[in-house]
Amino acid sequence: MTTSKCWASVLIAALFLVGGCADSGKKTFESGVSASQTGEHDKAIADCTEAIRLAPKRADAYYNRGVAYGNNGEHDKAIADYNEAIRLNPQYAEAYYGRAYAYGQKSEFDKAITDYTESIRLAPKNADAYVNRGIAYRHKGERDKAMADYNEAIRLKPKLAVAYYNRGNAYRHKGEYDKAIADYTETLRLNPKYVKAYSNRGSAHRHKGDFDKAISDCSEAVRLDPQLAVAYCGRGHAYQEKAEHDKAIADYTEAIRLNPKLGRAYFHRGSVYEMKGEKAKAEEDLAQATKLGYKPKSPGQRP
Repeated sequence: MTTSKCWASVLIAALFLVGGCADSGKKTFESGVSASQTGEHDKAIADCTEAIRLAPKRADAYYNRGVAYGNNGEHDKAIADYNEAIRLNPQYAEAYYGRAYAYGQKSEFDKAITDYTESIRLAPKNADAYVNRGIAYRHKGERDKAMADYNEAIRLKPKLAVAYYNRGNAYRHKGEYDKAIADYTETLRLNPKYVKAYSNRGSAHRHKGDFDKAISDCSEAVRLDPQLAVAYCGRGHAYQEKAEHDKAIADYTEAIRLNPKLGRAYFHRGSVYEMKGEKAKAEEDLAQATKLGYKPKSPGQRP
């Protein structure tokens, strides 16, 4: 899912309250916080576990171990720790936020929305909670609610690039390409290395028929992240629209090399092979796209 990675930095940057425990427990806890901040998640888990042993009622120790588990992709363990942090401190806004993120990673979007909502009730100025709740709404197809959350995030924090990016995505899916482009452009003004904003702005330009702009944006995305398969696919589609078939095939082929499960890359490469009269290759690619579950929106419609 396209959730903001900023959740982790927000959690790590939150206040790590140190209070009433033995000095050794305090030092162990602070060591865990430091490890979390430097990306040493296994060490953070070990240190927080020791802090919990020394002071079992420290909600912040459970919370920070949950953060570390989440950063390791161990979302069930993270949820268990956030549960305990919330049991010890029912007003712990950051713990609801962290648990919401973990539920989102497990595609349990109703639970994620419930927890983001509680986090917002406890900390109503947390713009990132609005962004991530918006993303959860989007996954449920509730796009108006998602848009409302992105708008509120921007109101609270006008320089939050991820909020503009996600609102741009919402506009793009609604077919409001000029608004999408404006939001992606603002995203890039705030964060010039926001790679997916280039790729998605390229998609919006392509849908408007501005194929050269689409190619330029996707090329910049590829320059910044040569492993971004969707950027090659997007550029390939723009080349396809310009009837530059060999360039399109080259980009689709690279997209498939990077992500062999990218069904639309097979579909569009198959379409180009069909245009070139290479029937066997076309049939093979189109069959693979179908096998991967890719379906174009409608015949002749750009996906």
